[in-house]
Amino acid sequence: MNFPIKNTIRRFGLVCGVALPFFVTKPAVGQESADKIIIVVGRNRIILQSELEAQVAQARAQFPGFNDSMKCDLLQDMVIQKLMLEQAERDSVLVTEEDVDGQLENRIRYFTQMYGSKERLEQMSGKTVYQIKEEFREPIHDQMVAEKMKNQVLEAVHITPAEVEAFYRKIPQDSLPLFPAILEVGQIVVDPPVSPEMNDYARLKLEGIRKEIVEGGKSFETMAGIYTEDPGSRDNGGRYEGVTRNGPWAPEFVAAAFKLQNGDVSPVFKTKFGYHIIKMLARKGDEADLEHILIRPKITTSDFNKALQTLDSIRNILVDGKMTFQEAVGKFSTDEAAKRTGGMIADPMTGNMELDVTKLDPAMVLMLDTLGVGKYTKPHIFVTDAKEQSCRVVYLRNRTTPHRANLKDDYNRIQEVALAQKKQQKIQQWVLSKLPTYYIKIDPEYRNCPGMKTWNAAPDSGKP
Repeated sequence: MNFPIKNTIRRFGLVCGVALPFFVTKPAVGQESADKIIIVVGRNRIILQSELEAQVAQARAQFPGFNDSMKCDLLQDMVIQKLMLEQAERDSVLVTEEDVDGQLENRIRYFTQMYGSKERLEQMSGKTVYQIKEEFREPIHDQMVAEKMKNQVLEAVHITPAEVEAFYRKIPQDSLPLFPAILEVGQIVVDPPVSPEMNDYARLKLEGIRKEIVEGGKSFETMAGIYTEDPGSRDNGGRYEGVTRNGPWAPEFVAAAFKLQNGDVSPVFKTKFGYHIIKMLARKGDEADLEHILIRPKITTSDFNKALQTLDSIRNILVDGKMTFQEAVGKFSTDEAAKRTGGMIADPMTGNMELDVTKLDPAMVLMLDTLGVGKYTKPHIFVTDAKEQSCRVVYLRNRTTPHRANLKDDYNRIQEVALAQKKQQKIQQWVLSKLPTYYIKIDPEYRNCPGMKTWNAAPDSGKP
């Protein structure tokens, strides 16, 4: 099981340990008997041909540079995960159902944002969110157990600056990757304040809608289809299925929902998103199916102007050096998530704050094109990830020009890749030490795959 330096170079720009995609294609019920088993690990852990091909297809979609020579590397990773699961069972390494539920919620949240709404996610997948969670509960559980076992194997692996430099010096100069411009960008967001008049208007409007439902006998679903301003359920009669106490819901929403019995309609209540009413359809323990209407207070031009004036004052404080950017974020930003990163914008998939300019919003790149490092843009209105308008000032902390990888500009990236290689070597050693104790069978088609010959050290390695 070799990890040649060329494979490391190919992944130079990637974050080490990229999480597996959420939607790993599973064979349909009844398909398993017709599908080809290519690997058996232990008593009953198998890898199907369809699983490998699904992983390959997703890798190609995510990383255009993926080629057939990397297929064996991917298969090795899949086998190692099975070995980790076997070892975890021997060592009683467990994850809780709460942890699995949390991971499922995080991934549902990510894909909901990616597709724009839960309804769109359900439309694209052909399943309800509840069905998606149930289908992927077992693979997510297995992935988390394997990752926990892997972390135990790697917990003592660290890397020194001398090792990072030695790793870099071994790379031929003509093999060093060419990096595009990299930006480190932060922002202070100030949401426009809602005027008392618009706030009262929204509340009274929803109270009138509720009265028509409760006293006038109007259908909640029909009224939601007409009036709700919730993009996630507007085209679905306001319906949400599988709502949980620990999901991506505002605390006030969860509190109001789980006070209701089947058929009840909540009073009007407020969250940071606006005013809501809920009708409980079905309670199932800590899950609920419900219908929901949201009315958002309208934000006027005057409200936007107030936010921009506030940001202009904040910008003056920063330019005059009276406060650091991070301090200003903590004191003034209305974006709670940004406060956890000190206002810096991070890649949602990796958490990395060094952003590839080719992957940024072109409008953002254009705005920063003439901005000096350490400088701030003028306050302006922008569209958030939730497709809403707000106001911000953007800060350019650092910028690199397109260049060949070098220790001065790219130490952190080189360190990540060097550490990844050291971890690969540790995993290789661990696998070699454990193989004699594991039963592994390999289909002949893959037995001569580069690197797979290592598995022949396992007892009974051969055709399934």
